[in-house]
Amino acid sequence: MRELLDLTRELADKELRPEVDSAEREGRFPREAFRVLGRSGLLGLPYPERWGGGGQPYEVYLQVVEELARAWLTVGLGVSVHTLTCLPLAAFGTDAQREAWLPEMLGGELLGAYCLSEPQSGSDAAALATAAVPVPGDGEVRGEAGGGSYRIDGVKAWISHAGQADFYTVFARTSGSPQGRDRARGISCLHVPAATSGVSAAPPEHKMGMRGSVTAQMIFEGALVPADHLVGEEGQGFSIALTALDAGRLGIAACSTGLAQAALDLAVGYARERTQFGKPIIDNQGVSFMLADMACAVEASRALYLAAARRKDSGQEFGPQAAMAKLMASDTAMRVTTDAVQVLGGYGYVEDFPAERYLREAKVLQIVEGTNQIQRLVIGRWLARGG
Repeated sequence: MRELLDLTRELADKELRPEVDSAEREGRFPREAFRVLGRSGLLGLPYPERWGGGGQPYEVYLQVVEELARAWLTVGLGVSVHTLTCLPLAAFGTDAQREAWLPEMLGGELLGAYCLSEPQSGSDAAALATAAVPVPGDGEVRGEAGGGSYRIDGVKAWISHAGQADFYTVFARTSGSPQGRDRARGISCLHVPAATSGVSAAPPEHKMGMRGSVTAQMIFEGALVPADHLVGEEGQGFSIALTALDAGRLGIAACSTGLAQAALDLAVGYARERTQFGKPIIDNQGVSFMLADMACAVEASRALYLAAARRKDSGQEFGPQAAMAKLMASDTAMRVTTDAVQVLGGYGYVEDFPAERYLREAKVLQIVEGTNQIQRLVIGRWLARGG
């Protein structure tokens, strides 16, 4: 593990930190950075080696994500999104599907995107309306084995890597209605290559932070994918999505901890060097106590996501703990980045220092992979069932 983390820090120092300020200012997607990470084996860490993964436990993988996010949140979050996108196939795909697709997906050259949310269905993901309608193949029409396909029509929203990804894990409705108590039924999961005709990305959203990460709607207009691109069974998609999101929330917790650590590092470094009234401001109790609280929150966030990861690695239930980790770590990132701006004073409010960027970036972590209100709902329901 030590060698892997050392490699990650080396890549962060050489490939990420020199580019982050200009790329975020210009809104430039770091596609080449993902290729470098992929060639170094960092895009498939928690998946089996037989399919091109790194064979690493989640506890190790998440520490790599934290290190990447500490250097550049866009990249750390991008690795988490890619890992989330691969999970449905790795966990629910057939052996034939895994052998055919996973080596390329995990090998480093390809980047994925996860298509669940829609303009009208965010926190209520089961209300999705994108449709995947079975289309018989020519052979089936003639009474022969023809394979068939699915025709996908609909719009997905808030998609990281939209238009940049090489493949999309898409959740679409193969039956049922997006309204009513049974709306979670009839949702299926499909593997959609980016080159599929009828798949396109809308113009990128203009965001307050993480401007280097492309976020946009994905449009599916009569996109035909072979029937054997169905991942899992028809109607199993919503449970697949929830399973993936439990793991994805740990990725967001690690990203949040990395961003908070970066803000803490900046604030401590500045407080040691900045002198007022004849001494470094870190010697002033008001500042040192603030930094101490920040450090405690970062360490607690790290401990919580690692504890949840160990539960996942040992096969125990970890969904409620993942919700706790995501909730605490993202709230911590928001608080620590806000306090970092305060420690830097006026310098924290200008672009000469990255403190203001950290603050803008932190907010989205309280929203993605389920808002923190949804995390509290998940935890509360778990407690109501007896914990």
